[in-house]
Amino acid sequence: MEVTHIAVEQIIKAFLFILFAFFSVFLTLVLFFYFSRKKIVKIAVEKKNQEIMYQKEILQSVIQTQEEERMRIAQDLHDDISSKLNIVSLNTHLLKTPNLSESEHTEITNNIIDLTKKALENSRRIAHDLLPPVFEKFGLHAAIEELVLEFSTAKNVKINYENELEFSVLEVKKQLHIFRILQEVLNNSMRHGKATSISITFVSKNKQNTCLYIDNGVGFNASLGNQKRGIGMQNIESRVNYLGGKLTVQSEINKGVLIEFNF
Repeated sequence: MEVTHIAVEQIIKAFLFILFAFFSVFLTLVLFFYFSRKKIVKIAVEKKNQEIMYQKEILQSVIQTQEEERMRIAQDLHDDISSKLNIVSLNTHLLKTPNLSESEHTEITNNIIDLTKKALENSRRIAHDLLPPVFEKFGLHAAIEELVLEFSTAKNVKINYENELEFSVLEVKKQLHIFRILQEVLNNSMRHGKATSISITFVSKNKQNTCLYIDNGVGFNASLGNQKRGIGMQNIESRVNYLGGKLTVQSEINKGVLIEFNF
């Protein structure tokens, strides 16, 4: 009888031990999942905050780029157009001067004609920078061809341009964003990269419209990430985001730049 009583006590102790162990494991799991979820939520919040900050930076870069563009246009209008028209106005008043000789009259008239011609050329250049006529009349492909020709002629750089896509199926706004991206990267290659050879290729890659841009310039350390990305690159990123695409930039010091974006 006493043996049976001892056996029952051992069974109860074993049961309590198992129950305690089970409760401990259960509590451990609850705490584990609680803190894990808390950590996951924290990471998600941090990621969301980073995305918000990134969007703010992109928006700020777009605003700054727009302001710089407005200032540049205003400066061009003031320096190239307004100043020349003021001189034209002064020369026009000089024509009213009494007793002008024929040579003086001819010189003043020629000055007016020359200044008016230069003002007209500059106004066309400003309008061309805003929206090239060839883009409006013939579309993106023709506008890129003209852009490539302008850079090749004026900047002494060899540019190879190939296109397998049909741009006309895209919205005009999206075509304009693509054009502005190419303007920006070409300017970067010339101004900062000192490139002498550039390749621009539009292809269908993995069922996506893709632009592959390569230059042989001085390059930069792409591993620095956002530390090396100025307003120009942020502007490109914002345009690619508008296109619903993804931007990839690869570069090393003295090894040129490879830029790929899809849309």
